[in-house]
Amino acid sequence: MSNMKISVVVPVMNEEDNIKPLFDKIKEALAGHNFEAVIVDDGSTDRTVEIMQQEADERFRIVVLNKNYGQSNAMSAGIAQAEGDYIVTMDGDLQNDPSDIPMMIEKLESEGWDLVHGRRANRQDGMFLRKIPSKIANWIIRNSTDVHISDYGCTLKLFKKDIAKNLGLYGELHRFIPVLAKIQGASIVEIDVKHHARIHGTSKYGINRTFKVMSDLLLMLFFQKYVQKPMHLFGTMGIISFIIGLLVGLALTIYKFAAGVDIGGRPMLIFAVGLVLGGIQLISFGFIAELIMRTYYESQGKTVFRVKEVIVGKQEA
Repeated sequence: MSNMKISVVVPVMNEEDNIKPLFDKIKEALAGHNFEAVIVDDGSTDRTVEIMQQEADERFRIVVLNKNYGQSNAMSAGIAQAEGDYIVTMDGDLQNDPSDIPMMIEKLESEGWDLVHGRRANRQDGMFLRKIPSKIANWIIRNSTDVHISDYGCTLKLFKKDIAKNLGLYGELHRFIPVLAKIQGASIVEIDVKHHARIHGTSKYGINRTFKVMSDLLLMLFFQKYVQKPMHLFGTMGIISFIIGLLVGLALTIYKFAAGVDIGGRPMLIFAVGLVLGGIQLISFGFIAELIMRTYYESQGKTVFRVKEVIVGKQEA
């Protein structure tokens, strides 16, 4: 049994019928553990907050946001409040099962992982609106980012504190937590967890989230490869565009004098000018992005590296 303090972070919105069973399941699953539960209300319009106040004991902390900010921001607010050495995230709709948490703690402690990620075994969701789009999205994310998690949509995760506190969750990035953790150098393992059908309330997810996932994926690829060196992306693209434009322009100029024809109205000339100007713009974007990146790190005292540990050699006798 772990002696480390565990923080369970649960974003909720309009889950009034699920609050009491959720609280009961968390207390039952973590009986004997040193834990706190940070429940973040993300702008509920029903009796969710009122019921949480009635059901909470000293181990439960309720964070009420003043409006609906979305799951990523609500999760980030909960992680910021969490004081545990290990931080668990899970949904508040009872589809995740808190009874899996002790198993995940054992996995993390016995094998030394930084993040234990749940994989929903026997997933209890609709096939066409949830499972199939999810499988497609998981395949695209897995092969694009090279972070091999098979179920990115599972919210049930266990982190070491330093990883969770530095995720940088914004917008809709909760789906990409494994990628954000991997950028920090976290070691990640995926294990099967239970998944239950929703009994109360309605799902907050729709098919339109597919487009959000795709746009966020582009951002994740940028984070993985170029966030600390944006000039390598914009500069490379700019130089290629500039050189191709110059070569096309040079070819047109040679053609004009060799064949004695007018090239002023040719689309290729416009294309060449566009490539040259586009290349200059991309290189300029690269310079600006580099300055922004340096300002981001230096103004906040951040570093582009994270030290895992410092080992001091033994003194000679």
